[in-house]
Amino acid sequence: MITKALTAEAAEFTLPDRYHSDRRGPVRWLVSHARRYWYILLVMLIGAIGNAALAALVPVLVGRAFNAITASPPHVNVLLPIALLIAGSQIIRSALQLARNFGAELVAQHIERDIRDELYTRLLGKSMTFHNLQPVGDTMARATNDVREVNLMFSPGINLVIGSANFMLMPLIVAPSYHPALILTPALFLFFYVLALWQYLHELRPITRSVRSRFGEMNTHLSEVLDGIETVKGAAQEAQEVHRFGRYVRNFRDAFVRQGDVEARFVPLLLMGVAVAGGFLHALWLFQHGLLNVGQVVGYTGLLQLFGFPTFVSLFAYSRVSSGLAASRRILELMTRENWLDQNVQGWAGAMRGAVAFRHVNFAYEGNKPILQDTSFQVEPGMRVAIVGQTGAGKTTLVKLINRTYDVISGQVLVDGMDVRNWNLEALRRQISIIEQDVFLFERTVWENIAFGRPEATNDEIVAAAKAAQAHDFIMEFKSGYDTVIGERGVTLSGGQRQRLALARAFLTNPAILILDDSTSAIDSATEDKIQRAIFAAARGRTTFIITHRLSQIRWADLIILLRKGRIDAMGSHGELLQSSEAYRRIFVRG
Repeated sequence: MITKALTAEAAEFTLPDRYHSDRRGPVRWLVSHARRYWYILLVMLIGAIGNAALAALVPVLVGRAFNAITASPPHVNVLLPIALLIAGSQIIRSALQLARNFGAELVAQHIERDIRDELYTRLLGKSMTFHNLQPVGDTMARATNDVREVNLMFSPGINLVIGSANFMLMPLIVAPSYHPALILTPALFLFFYVLALWQYLHELRPITRSVRSRFGEMNTHLSEVLDGIETVKGAAQEAQEVHRFGRYVRNFRDAFVRQGDVEARFVPLLLMGVAVAGGFLHALWLFQHGLLNVGQVVGYTGLLQLFGFPTFVSLFAYSRVSSGLAASRRILELMTRENWLDQNVQGWAGAMRGAVAFRHVNFAYEGNKPILQDTSFQVEPGMRVAIVGQTGAGKTTLVKLINRTYDVISGQVLVDGMDVRNWNLEALRRQISIIEQDVFLFERTVWENIAFGRPEATNDEIVAAAKAAQAHDFIMEFKSGYDTVIGERGVTLSGGQRQRLALARAFLTNPAILILDDSTSAIDSATEDKIQRAIFAAARGRTTFIITHRLSQIRWADLIILLRKGRIDAMGSHGELLQSSEAYRRIFVRG
């Protein structure tokens, strides 16, 4: 039975998930991350409530001081205790505010770290189909700037939201202690404030999404141009690329301007002024009717001033929350995007002999025309197979179906008689090595690059692999030898040096199946002879697939497969194909 996960949670490699977050929506996802730090959030909430309560105490005490001064005779003796009480309460309030701010920042930093870790783990688990279709620049924008937006959503965003909410409640709680009718203005203000805030967030939500999306597009273009900078400079297209990038920058700017326009029309700022004026007039009316004294009017007016903080910071805080939710939605969309390759942990994980069979295999990238059509052949363990054909014939795609870099659309790829989808994916790939034409090296030491597939390898094993790949001599010419740090993508090395290091990496893993995708294309003739002998020795006893146009490599293959437009045009030995295939003879003569 073929085991294949078809859910959004399927992963090519299911790495340990320390977070077990709820990915059913951005809010659920953020809450599932935040609740792990409930104790810090509790400190933050206590700090917010205490801060607001002690802020409300000040106008109440000031009102009492007014009553003491305006009394006849003035009660001067109560002023000092009131002043000391105000000073003491504000010192405590400062400590509570510090606890609230520090707690919010601590939670924000923890969540940012956790989200980066979770996203990185999920990206490593995605299939090559996913990575081929997902622009690197957009991924980097989500992994850096969008994750940072989530941090800012918690601090200062949610921190200010919680703090301002408590400030909103204080006039509602304290005002009725002066007179029940005084709850009217705070209640009306709060009602219209919530309506205005809902309208503000409703209008802001699509704009913040657009801002995040435009930033991703801009970053994608930047990444693409920097990756192809040699091509840009070689064609003298700097000015054109600057102009093109300017369009992306303008789109990003325009989205930000639209956000600023919505923020500039923040209605609660107007409501605040109306509420203070209306509340003051209401208090004066009650005073004229003998229902309030001077101190209570002063205290009540001071309480209404508490609305100033939440109203002002709402303009910034809720914008941060909206941007954070838009960013979290983009991050979550990246993590949960369907991934059709599964790890199949329970699959076969035994030693591989190296037999390979294709049975009526068809393959196409998502939404594109077929790359391989009805491909069938049989390879016995230890055979050397050369795959030839014109560019775009499907040669590289064919070999990448063997280690499940991609999965077939229909048909079967068998290794040792078992469908590759029934293999444990890690066991399958550990016993297959692919050396591609475009060799990727990490910005690490030579030793680490060779040992990438077997980090536990000894120094003697690494040196032996380097010697087998004819790489030891040039490595020892480096000042630091095997401890030399290679530049990003191996730019400090020649093409031949990069490919010899890749060969050493493959030799070290001792695979049952070795795949060479035009791996000697950047090597000079003198070095090629040495590497040909190394490859021939390495291929002895293991199944080897070679994608090449070099006749010196084609001739010693046990089986030659000629691909043409995704189909097998001819198959056989070198001598057989010279006799039976006109297309193969043309390749041979041209070579």
